[in-house]
Amino acid sequence: QEQLVESGGGLVQPGGSLRLSCAASGFTFSRYAMSWYRQTPGKERELVAFISRSGDSTNYADSVKGRLTISRDNAKNTLYLQMNSPKPEDTAVYFCMRPGIPNLWGQGTQVTVSS
Repeated sequence: QEQLVESGGGLVQPGGSLRLSCAASGFTFSRYAMSWYRQTPGKERELVAFISRSGDSTNYADSVKGRLTISRDNAKNTLYLQMNSPKPEDTAVYFCMRPGIPNLWGQGTQVTVSS
């Protein structure tokens, strides 16, 4: 069964750090580009970061550039999102996504940035 499971969310202070993980199973992880999205109540899901299959290429939403870093470990079938110096506006549920028909989503992990 193809599955994505996020972890690592929680409460973090502004200026702190947090690393989210997304464990993939049931498919060949290295064959897919991957993305992180986030969503807040009442808003559409927003693309945060993208990484190529090998990890050599990344792209970020302008709102997170310089603070969030996407990476992957294909040997561990795991996607990461490092959050450095997060801001309160980064508070959201974070989802990892594998493109496909249909797209494969994890269940999400809540990140709250607050002092």
